[in-house]
Amino acid sequence: MGDPENIGEVAKLMPDYLGFIFYEKSPRYVGKFDNLLTAKNLPESIKKVGVFVNANFDEIIQSVEKYSLKVVQLHGNEAPELCQKLKKSDLEVWKAFSVDQSFDFSITENYLNTVDAFLFDSKGTGYGGHGIAFNWDLLENYTFEIPFFLAGGISPENMDSVFSINNPAFFGVDVNSKFEICPGMKNIETLKPLFSKIRGNH
Repeated sequence: MGDPENIGEVAKLMPDYLGFIFYEKSPRYVGKFDNLLTAKNLPESIKKVGVFVNANFDEIIQSVEKYSLKVVQLHGNEAPELCQKLKKSDLEVWKAFSVDQSFDFSITENYLNTVDAFLFDSKGTGYGGHGIAFNWDLLENYTFEIPFFLAGGISPENMDSVFSINNPAFFGVDVNSKFEICPGMKNIETLKPLFSKIRGNH
């Protein structure tokens, strides 16, 4: 999320989380947007997620305090030790992994006691945001109890396939480029049916 007015419109749909990118090379980098601090005024029930790529502990905590973040999503090569340190700082911690046909889900085992959730995204050039879906049948290979979010290429056209995923740890979806007008600006009209469908399946 980037534009304050757009953030307010999305907030009316009452998502569980809103994400803000703190990776300078991303087209959605928060530093490219003005008045992002207005996001502090969101309803308490909406948790603000800061997305970081290979940032150090002090950099992350500085952003957490400035923007009142409740969740950190680590999208780089962060070690379990950093996850553990952040978790002890009263933060919800998600560790993202880039998935392709050769991905070994057993590597998540190193993080089981250090994170609150995993996020499985499509492997591609860079760190996410490329709008490509991986083979979701691979999620059958994830057998741990830590919940996970699905990201990467989720669109209005493949939502039915999302709801056919059968894994007890499947917790939520992270939607981005396919629901955007431009980077950092969500299309409210495509989000509305998504929210209706999700809530209708609960």
